[in-house]
Amino acid sequence: MESPTQTETLSANDFGRSCGRILGAIGTVIDGKAAVARTALTVLLAQGHLLLEDVPGVGKTMLAKTLARTVDCSVSRIQFTPDLLPSDVTGVSIYNQDTHQFEFRPGPVFANIVIGDEINRASAKTQSALLECMEEHQVTVDGGTYALDDPFMVIATQNPIELEGTFPLPEAQRDRFMARVSMGYPDTAAELAMLESHQSRSPLDEVRPVVTAAQLLALVNTVKAVYASDPVKEYVVALGQATREHPDVRLGASPRSLLQLLRAAKAEAALNARDFVLPDDVAAVCSSVLAHRLLLHRRAEVAGTTETDVVDALLARVPVRAGARG
Repeated sequence: MESPTQTETLSANDFGRSCGRILGAIGTVIDGKAAVARTALTVLLAQGHLLLEDVPGVGKTMLAKTLARTVDCSVSRIQFTPDLLPSDVTGVSIYNQDTHQFEFRPGPVFANIVIGDEINRASAKTQSALLECMEEHQVTVDGGTYALDDPFMVIATQNPIELEGTFPLPEAQRDRFMARVSMGYPDTAAELAMLESHQSRSPLDEVRPVVTAAQLLALVNTVKAVYASDPVKEYVVALGQATREHPDVRLGASPRSLLQLLRAAKAEAALNARDFVLPDDVAAVCSSVLAHRLLLHRRAEVAGTTETDVVDALLARVPVRAGARG
């Protein structure tokens, strides 16, 4: 396939083949996690950012690095620590003795795919350095604004159970992530396969790019062109409003989250070889897109209710308007 232009879209066959190559490459490294890999690809296609949240050692960073390697583009990795400064992320202006001027030195955020390892180990001030990057794809330092590369994606990992030396992500930061996924422990067959394949070498070393940055942009353009009818959009809005009215929820889905829900649903539809969105596409991505943004009342948490429980209940209750299913 030739390198596409900035606005070119792909046929269903070309789109499916490219996505199949990406998922196939991930599958050679991450055993038994096809659903997680598909969600990661969905976020990439929808131009979102991904939060991988789970216990240590289940492959969060490995998934992030593998996804990044499948695309022939620039990749950087930031190890978040308590002493990391905002300028360590975005870059800094340095005085040049020869020119007698300040020159901007870009930080690691200036890459197509940025892997943020253990993001909750950095202070809220450093975490907030990513807010402008993730929302506006630009960095403002010392009064100067610098555009980030396109495509641009942040894949962040965090450990939800380790409290010492960590700083919870602020609501504004969590809202920037299109989706949150948990890896979970692999099943018996996947763990046996891992023990067999990861002994003498790392499968990650064998991963090579399967799409170029230009081809990724064409995949993104194809997703943007997917049609969403008015009844589908009304269904998205109804789900968002229902989270705000739920008795167990003290902070519901933001308008930004509904924009991202529709974009993720478009990517889901494209992965299903359709150029239009169905309510089923919205439902398929709803939990990973909305659950991490909800804040529950303390009484609900004590009762054992989770954010995912709330989203699942709303999916069963919120009606779909006639005509939304095509």
